[in-house]
Amino acid sequence: MGEKQTYSQSEQKRRERRLLLALSFGTLAAALVIWQLLVSAGIVSSRFLPAPTAIVNTFFEKIHSPNPEGATLQMNLLSSLRVALIGFVMAVVIGIPLGLFMGWYEPVDRLVRPVFEVIRPIPPIAWIPLTILFLGIGLRAKVFIIFFSAFVPCVINAYTGIQLTNRTLINVAKTYGASSFEIFWRVGIPSSVQMIFAGIRIALGLSWTTLVAAEMLAADAGLGYMILMGRQFARPDIIVLGMVVIGTIGAVFSAVLSALEKRLEHWRAGR
Repeated sequence: MGEKQTYSQSEQKRRERRLLLALSFGTLAAALVIWQLLVSAGIVSSRFLPAPTAIVNTFFEKIHSPNPEGATLQMNLLSSLRVALIGFVMAVVIGIPLGLFMGWYEPVDRLVRPVFEVIRPIPPIAWIPLTILFLGIGLRAKVFIIFFSAFVPCVINAYTGIQLTNRTLINVAKTYGASSFEIFWRVGIPSSVQMIFAGIRIALGLSWTTLVAAEMLAADAGLGYMILMGRQFARPDIIVLGMVVIGTIGAVFSAVLSALEKRLEHWRAGR
């Protein structure tokens, strides 16, 4: 009886997921149809907002043509992905352990927090002029800007997550003779996984959006640069295409992180 009930619940969840997916695609399709109709009827001028069919045509054109900015769509995409992922991974690798140690060990918190609190409110875009001055407009400059934008949320969420560790679990571990580092590793980190992933998701979104801004100000390739050139050459189809690609890649990143988070949640539950 219990097995039948479990099967029924899992089947119901699958149906709900399929329904939500269908609704999502239906909403997107309806928005595209309305967009196309507004442009075709002349209610919205194609000089300011090209129709979806025009964007599709530009997409296939940019796959083969480097005009007008000098690079194909895939070249711009790879350039942006390389910069975003390098800066993002560096921020995760450095920021999360730092936040965990700050939240768990008071001496580390007292040592690092004053400096962190000073740099935390500075917007990532504010670093661009100084970065250009010292690092130019190459890869290192853009990676630094992305790193800074993703670093702050990684530290804050890791710090908050480990500080919310259940005190009862900590006391039980101490009763069984666990050392501070063992409690940190076996209790604190698994308890903070959800908050850490929330920080990673925020960091990824910030790194992706900051990258576009950085490329519009200090780059010679990438999706942000493509959008900027689209504006300079009065090509709204290029601008909208860049925006669509940015949004699509961001949605893919979010889906991948959600799947990875679910797997780690199962790992945490099994510990």
